[in-house]
Amino acid sequence: MAPQPTTQQGDSPPRSAFLLAFDVRRERPAGRRELGYLLRAAALAELMLSGSLADESGKARAVTAPASPGPLQAAVWEQISGSPPRSWRSWIRKERSQAYRLVRDELEAARLVRVERHRVLLFPVERVTPRKPYLSRRLAEQVARAVHGGRPVGRLSQDVRVLAALAAATRLKTVLPAREWRRHRRRVEELSAPIEPITTALRKNVEAAANASAAG
Repeated sequence: MAPQPTTQQGDSPPRSAFLLAFDVRRERPAGRRELGYLLRAAALAELMLSGSLADESGKARAVTAPASPGPLQAAVWEQISGSPPRSWRSWIRKERSQAYRLVRDELEAARLVRVERHRVLLFPVERVTPRKPYLSRRLAEQVARAVHGGRPVGRLSQDVRVLAALAAATRLKTVLPAREWRRHRRRVEELSAPIEPITTALRKNVEAAANASAAG
């Protein structure tokens, strides 16, 4: 049986995560706080899987510099390599707005998103829309299939598996409704195994932020 197709050739986990988080129907990405967590976690996952980072008792430790990192991956690597080991949660929380801007600009330069900037009552406003909405839909379909479990986890491509694990940690609504995510707990654990410290930290950050927002 042939492996499941990968995401668009040349896409990195942060770029794919940004596109996956687009609500094509509403023509806007997920909330910036949630998206910032997701993008930071995607960059950490790529660095971990490539051997640039390692888990050391629940902390991220720099191992070797990445060969050709994207802008966000390079920024994350520089931060971690210049600091003592810290928890994955702290690295996911750090500079989320910068993560959003770096990946947005990378996608804009690749002509995968359109960014329209203007002012409303002197306040800057921007609108980001995908130039190729079918890419977001395709990613959502691939990730949903991976979560539903039609194929053994070991037969999935690494990029789809990583995206599925990260999407599950944030319960990304562009992939599945919240109630659907709860039904696939065991499958999500399998998908997340190679980057488990990161997905656990991502889930805890998202839950903490949601609880803080609910508490006012």
